[in-house]
Amino acid sequence: MNSKTIEQANTADLRGSLAALQRAAQRARELAAQTGTELVVSRDGVIERIKPQPEADGQGVQESPAHDEDAP
Repeated sequence: MNSKTIEQANTADLRGSLAALQRAAQRARELAAQTGTELVVSRDGVIERIKPQPEADGQGVQESPAHDEDAP
């Protein structure tokens, strides 16, 4: 396995892939909120269905916070 972080990748496409995935996820949340569709995600190997809720200012959506067993 490569010990470099994605930001240190040799190709520009690979270096930009994390930001592209984050933009795609945001767009999926926005579209799901507009259409009343649940998102299906996997967290720690568990499949979850999430209904995104529009933000109060209408500038996107806000997901339910992730459940983190290690959080204080």
